[in-house]
Amino acid sequence: MTGSHDDQWDEHDDQGHGEHDHDDDSRGQPSIYTDVRAQVRRRDYAKALATVGGLTAIASLAAPLASLQRVFEREYTGPVYGDGIPLVDGSGERITENRLSDGEQLTVFPEPRPGLEDAPTLLVRFPESEYGGETNMAFTAGGYAAYSKVCTHAGCMVDDRENSTWVCPCHYGKFNPKSGARVVGGPAPRPLPQLPITISSEGYLVATGDFEGPVGPGGE
Repeated sequence: MTGSHDDQWDEHDDQGHGEHDHDDDSRGQPSIYTDVRAQVRRRDYAKALATVGGLTAIASLAAPLASLQRVFEREYTGPVYGDGIPLVDGSGERITENRLSDGEQLTVFPEPRPGLEDAPTLLVRFPESEYGGETNMAFTAGGYAAYSKVCTHAGCMVDDRENSTWVCPCHYGKFNPKSGARVVGGPAPRPLPQLPITISSEGYLVATGDFEGPVGPGGE
């Protein structure tokens, strides 16, 4: 697929290898971040709200549901990615150069290694001509750009989107993935940090270093 999706772009789902919630804790490694929203899916939120009558009952659900979206953990302070670390999907499959088409996105992770299990990362692909603003083009490869999925405001997962804008569901911070994930609305104090990536000689997307800035809330 070629061309752009300025008004609506797709979340990738390719023969069972699409957006995966990566909620399997069986590996037993310590987790830096966990995409907790995977464990209570959006359709379950809607079902719960639909079956509860009255504004009071709905309000009583709001706090626990919001708390499920706060996932930033501060215990881990080491690097998330490093030079040559492959990007993988939720099933652990490495990401090939042709995995996404223009306008598609996917949540990816660093290939697991000791001390690090989950570090949700938003991978997106657009024609290179559509990137601009604060995008570090040296960090992109083949139209792909990657950013931390952890909101810089309160550490929630940036899971939603409005047209071509990423939206954090907790406090509605908005980020433009075509312009370095800069903040275009809401309370987030800074952009989502970009991950430097390249395409390996084997045709896989790999990091060339760690995120360019602090992940999650805090930092400058």
